[in-house]
Amino acid sequence: MNLGIESETLEFKKSTSELKEGLCSICSILNKHGAGTLYFGVNRKGEVIGQQISEKTLRDISKSVAEFIKPTIVPTIVKLLADDKQYVKVDFYGFEKPYSYNGKYYIRSADEDRLISTSNLKKILRNELDKNSWEVEYTNTKINAVDKNAIKILHKDAIQNRRLPNEKISDKSFLKKLNLINNSVLNNAGRVLFANDKPVTLKMAVFATDEKLTFIEQQIIKDNIYNLLVEAEKFILKNIHWKAEIIGMQRVETPEIPKEVIREILANSFVHAVYVSNTTHEIDIHPNFITIYNPGQFASSHKPEEYVKKNMPSVVRNPLIANTLYLGNIIEQFGSGLKRVASISKDSGNKISFENLNEGFRVKITRKKDKNVTLNVTLDVTLNATEMLIYNLLKTDNTMAREQLAKKIGKTVRTVQRALGTLTNQGYILRKGSKNNCIWEILK
Repeated sequence: MNLGIESETLEFKKSTSELKEGLCSICSILNKHGAGTLYFGVNRKGEVIGQQISEKTLRDISKSVAEFIKPTIVPTIVKLLADDKQYVKVDFYGFEKPYSYNGKYYIRSADEDRLISTSNLKKILRNELDKNSWEVEYTNTKINAVDKNAIKILHKDAIQNRRLPNEKISDKSFLKKLNLINNSVLNNAGRVLFANDKPVTLKMAVFATDEKLTFIEQQIIKDNIYNLLVEAEKFILKNIHWKAEIIGMQRVETPEIPKEVIREILANSFVHAVYVSNTTHEIDIHPNFITIYNPGQFASSHKPEEYVKKNMPSVVRNPLIANTLYLGNIIEQFGSGLKRVASISKDSGNKISFENLNEGFRVKITRKKDKNVTLNVTLDVTLNATEMLIYNLLKTDNTMAREQLAKKIGKTVRTVQRALGTLTNQGYILRKGSKNNCIWEILK
């Protein structure tokens, strides 16, 4: 098996007898690119030659990384097998440049590790201080004001996905490990991620047309990033079409926009936002497309389309937020998110486009036009567009009269009456009360 050739982000070592050289490579790659991969049991040509690997081997690598690479990083270390030959893969990342190995600073040049000059080291320090200054500023929010449940879930996910070691630590120790707290006070990154004082605003709406005129449903939620990501995903999945198919003996339900695409774009939206007072994220669902907006222009000087077409170096506006979401498996990899969602969307028949605005960045995802879909996975029959609009309106306000519904969706009263009849006959709603005081009971 051949793994290719060494590069600025990829290093091969014949065995863990070259552990010190491997650690030096980790340091140099971090300082140049912020993430990379190191293999043990692979020669310079990329051929897997193998070595004996025990659990102690993996622990020794982890211990050496923690001891000699500073600031501390948390790599993913796994044992792999190819043609009956064992080898080790070490994936690593870091956002706290500059990194040192055994007290010295290195940087990657092609496939070589070179000592950083004093002038270049100062330059890296200045750049990192400018980039990371907002996140590390401390707030008035103390440890007792954090969302303990959100921290518990994220910590559990990090362990399950082998992005953190399986150990029991306190909330305070966990936040300190992620550089989100000093003594008992959260910094800005820690506050927007986990605080209970609702530091971030999310506005979500479903519109009757492709213009932002008449909305069927609207929600404004204030919370921390972790909880808003959950609510945002639920809102989108609830308000898009799902296709139901019988495969074998099982019913399989598929959303018109893949979940992976929704999650990745949402996560990137919160990672790359500019967090100031009155920061508001926005999700708009229209009949033919969805837009996801975050305050703060695209973080890189390159265009988003370049990240789709090429292998571009990752630029992260809020590295501490990004690191936390990566550990929780909310972000898969750094620097490849747009390329991955574009590829998945192309396969699923959705189209993604990007718009850099004066004060923010917006991603637009087209919706598929498939008649054989239902509004939600809970619905068993197909409704047309008008019936779905009215159904959603009644779920929001079940006291609306026919005239109100007609005005909301821009249709005639007769059209609304036909739709109400269909919804009633198919068991979605039930009319109660008098003619002048009607209430629609939602049955599904």
